Amino acid sequence: MSAAIEFFTNPRSRGRIVRWMLEEVGVPYTTQVLEYGTSMKAADYLAINPMGKVPAIVHDGVVVTEAAAICVYLADAFPESALAPAPDRRGPYYRWLFFCAGPVEAAVVNRALGFEVPSDKAAMSGYGGSLDAITDILDNVLQQSAYFAGETFTAADVYCGAQIGWGMQFGTLEPRPAFVDYWQRLTARAAYQKATELDDALAPM
Repeated sequence: MSAAIEFFTNPRSRGRIVRWMLEEVGVPYTTQVLEYGTSMKAADYLAINPMGKVPAIVHDGVVVTEAAAICVYLADAFPESALAPAPDRRGPYYRWLFFCAGPVEAAVVNRALGFEVPSDKAAMSGYGGSLDAITDILDNVLQQSAYFAGETFTAADVYCGAQIGWGMQFGTLEPRPAFVDYWQRLTARAAYQKATELDDALAPM
């Protein structure tokens, strides 16, 4: 029987976040590896994601794009994985997951691209124009709890953890002690290790 989830990715993309989430959920899926500029822009894939980028999933006919949205979707679609808090305890879970998908992502990408928000436009940036301030906020959260939604690992840690891990790897986030300890906890997870092994095997040399 074919898997209910079709996963579109490239090992050199944010598809790694979704691969990790799929391994945490632990349900069968098939993988379609797309290439930049060719199969990502082909008509059949543009019908799935008009942006022509990965990741994306199709689950029983339902299309979901954007890594953060996919993480939330999968946690809800497979509640037995216990990757989302109970509905009445989801405030921190939603708050920090979408903080990482919005302000953190924007601040880190701007720094990576060498773009500095002009001081007189900082209020328009959506994150205050300061990656340093964003970094302080993340640091404070992880000094207060083991994970973003408290003391239990959730889908928020898949997305936010990937942002922190990549930020330290590529030098856009300082390797603060709270970040290093947090990332070590995440990379020790069996699902992370399996997902990394699978993507590394697909990555071009």
